[in-house]
Amino acid sequence: MIDAVATDSSSTPNSDKPRRTRRTRMTGAERRQQLLEIGRTLFAAKGFEGTSVEEIAAKAGVSKPVVYEHFGGKEGLYAVVVDREMRRLLDMVTGSLTAGHPRELLEQAAFALLDYIEEYTDGFRILVRDSPIPQSTGSFASLISDIATQVEDILGKEFKSRGFDPKLAPLYAQALVGMVALTGQWWLEVRRPKKAEVAAHLVNLAWHGLDGLEPKPRLIGHRKS
Repeated sequence: MIDAVATDSSSTPNSDKPRRTRRTRMTGAERRQQLLEIGRTLFAAKGFEGTSVEEIAAKAGVSKPVVYEHFGGKEGLYAVVVDREMRRLLDMVTGSLTAGHPRELLEQAAFALLDYIEEYTDGFRILVRDSPIPQSTGSFASLISDIATQVEDILGKEFKSRGFDPKLAPLYAQALVGMVALTGQWWLEVRRPKKAEVAAHLVNLAWHGLDGLEPKPRLIGHRKS
């Protein structure tokens, strides 16, 4: 609700004069938050190019200069929306890694990404689009790389205990996180099977693939380089 309207207490039931009202306006912080939420919804539905400052202002019930006052334009609003979503996703993933067993840690990471997709669908739709403007926090690819860095530690310890080269952990971390992220994009549209089942299958592939990992994998086809 943009403005709350209250009746002036000086008016009486028998008065023929128009009843005076006063409006409680949003604070600057409240207006900024409102514009962020509206922008987030529109960017998710229409993309950056398909969204206009006029539409954002109209949805908020304000004039265009108000949007420029808070964000300097559409680009500034978009940048803040993307930055918030990237930080939220990274915090959810890193905050989920609490277990001790490597397999359960993989489950927690998979669930965290799927939880974000389910709870913040608009944000995920914005992140996976190609950004039309540079972001202070980078791109979705760089965010996935940041998440993979968290997984590196898990894999590094597991590789070392199995006698594998821990220097390869970053490569496998990128592969695992990328697998979950791409599966999440697909699941966003179909929404089946259920989230827990998707997580179980992802971890099944990752864990049993790691369980049968060859210390020095070899190619069996004709191409060797």
